[in-house]
Amino acid sequence: MRFPQLLLLLLLLSSTFSVFAQKTAKEKPDQKLTRKLQDLTKSFQGEVGIYVRHLKTGKMVAINADTLFPTASMIKVPIMVGVFDKIEKGELNPKAILRYRDSLYYAGEDIVGNFKDSSTVALSKIQMLSITTSDNTGSLWLQHLTGTGTAINAWLEQNGFEHTRMNSRTPGRRANWQKYGWGQTTPREMASLVTMIREGKAVSPAASERMYRNLGRIYVDDVALSQIPPTVQTASKQGAVDQSRSEVVLVNAPHGDYVFCIITKNQKDESWEYNNAGYALIRAVSSTLWNHFEPKSDWKPAKGVEKY
Repeated sequence: MRFPQLLLLLLLLSSTFSVFAQKTAKEKPDQKLTRKLQDLTKSFQGEVGIYVRHLKTGKMVAINADTLFPTASMIKVPIMVGVFDKIEKGELNPKAILRYRDSLYYAGEDIVGNFKDSSTVALSKIQMLSITTSDNTGSLWLQHLTGTGTAINAWLEQNGFEHTRMNSRTPGRRANWQKYGWGQTTPREMASLVTMIREGKAVSPAASERMYRNLGRIYVDDVALSQIPPTVQTASKQGAVDQSRSEVVLVNAPHGDYVFCIITKNQKDESWEYNNAGYALIRAVSSTLWNHFEPKSDWKPAKGVEKY
C-alpha cells in the first residue's frame, strides 16, 4: 500500500474512532439507576445485557452492554438502513413496485408470506411491514434487495459498528449464525444505531427521518412500550426467539430523550406467554426508566390493559 493510501486509511479510522470516543466521553455513569436495574436483573434465570443513555445529560447505565447477544428481529433495523443506503446511492427506487413470488415465502405468521404469487406491492409497504409488524418474509426479501448481509455488514463496519452483524444467508457467517441466529449485536451498539437514526446521521438526514417514522409505528406494544404513556412518542424494535427476548427503544420524553436496549440470552423460560420472564424483565426495566427520568409523572398503565 502506498503511503498516501495508508495515510488516508489511518485518517478514516481515526475519524471513526474519534466519533465514538466523543460519545463515550460525554457519558456519565448513573450509579443510582445502575443499582435499580441491577436489583431487577439479579434473580433472572439467564444472561442479561442493558444499555441506557439520557441523550441530553449523558447519564448512562451499562450492564454487560458490550457483550454479544442474538438480535432476533432487531436485525431488521440494520436491514432497513441497508435499504435506505441503496436508495440514497440510486440503486433502489423508493417508489418501486415489486412482484412477489412464492419462492420468497418464509414459514410463519406473516402478511407478505400470505400474498398470492405474482401479487404486486410497493417497496415502501414491504419496508413498513418489516419494521411495524416484524414481517419475516418481507424482511428477508429486503435483505436480498440490499445486496444480502454482505452489503449490510459492510455499512455497519464502515460506520463504526464493530459487533453488530447479519449472520443469516450471509457468506462466511455460518458459525455465527449457528451461535446467534439471524444477527448479533450488543446492547450499546443497537441503542447507538437507533440514536444515530434519531439524530439524522444514518445514511442521510432525509433517510433517517423516514426510518425514524417507521420505528414509531410498532404493532407489538405490550412489552417495553406498555410502560410508557401512549401520548409519548417512541421509536423501537423488538426481537424474540425461544431463549432470548430483546427490545431497543428511544423515548421522546418531556424532559429529554432517552434510549435503552435490553437483551437476554440463555434464559430458562422459553414460553411464549405474556408473562414470560424475559418480557416481564423488559417491562420492569422500561417502567423503572420512565419513572427515573420522569419522576413527576403520575401515569400508570390502565388496569386490565394486558387483556387487549
